[in-house]
Amino acid sequence: MDIVLKDKEFDNFQRWLYQTAGIKLSPVKKALVAGRLFKRLKHFQLTSYGEYFSLIIGGEHPAELQLALDLLTTNETYFFREPKHFEFLSQQILPHASAGRPFRIWSAASSSGEEPYSLAMVLAEHLPVNAWQLLGSDISNQVLEQARSGHYPLSRATNIPKPLLQKYCLKGIGNQEGTFIINKQLREKIQFRQINLISPFPDLGLFDVIFLRNVMIYFDQETKQKVVANMLPLLRSGGYFIVSLSESLNGVTEALKLITPSIYQKP
Repeated sequence: MDIVLKDKEFDNFQRWLYQTAGIKLSPVKKALVAGRLFKRLKHFQLTSYGEYFSLIIGGEHPAELQLALDLLTTNETYFFREPKHFEFLSQQILPHASAGRPFRIWSAASSSGEEPYSLAMVLAEHLPVNAWQLLGSDISNQVLEQARSGHYPLSRATNIPKPLLQKYCLKGIGNQEGTFIINKQLREKIQFRQINLISPFPDLGLFDVIFLRNVMIYFDQETKQKVVANMLPLLRSGGYFIVSLSESLNGVTEALKLITPSIYQKP
């Protein structure tokens, strides 16, 4: 029997996701929601998406609530996405890193780990091992578990520069053939934490660079303003705030100076 996601049911998921994660689901995402949640309906032998919504917000299945959130917030990412940002980091920022304290970066929408591991490779190439710290955060526990493992299909390695691939990645053999893993030293350097960008932040300390890429496209203007305003106190004076090339902080904050498209600096 086909189970159709009705408009009213979709409205409930839209409202819940906005209240929980600040993410605006446009009507064109209706098929995506239906597709990603369908297996969960089958798992619980439910006959409607409304029944599943009642189940997750009823309070009796907190793990399922998190799983639904994971399914609806997981987005595509890949290694060295938008390479201009990594070039800017290595050529314009890291040469001026202070020698007196660890250089700190926050990858604030780290998804399954490709962005923080790309950053870690760049940092490891330019700074001593004890001279940098890296935080990767996401709202989804599911993608954070994959990120912590540092284990990926070999097809995901395409954009990693060959010297870095050879230096920091191990190719799987035997039953791990067709995969690769980030080496242990690099994996142990990254702290992964579950953080909801629209909730009060835990004590994270100050950062020299904050990457907030490919996530604000899911926020409305009010949510963008709130998220950025909450993050700015965690950015050091002179620090950099980097968004996706398809995003802008125009109308979001006046507290940052535009250096080049998508790259901002805190005075």
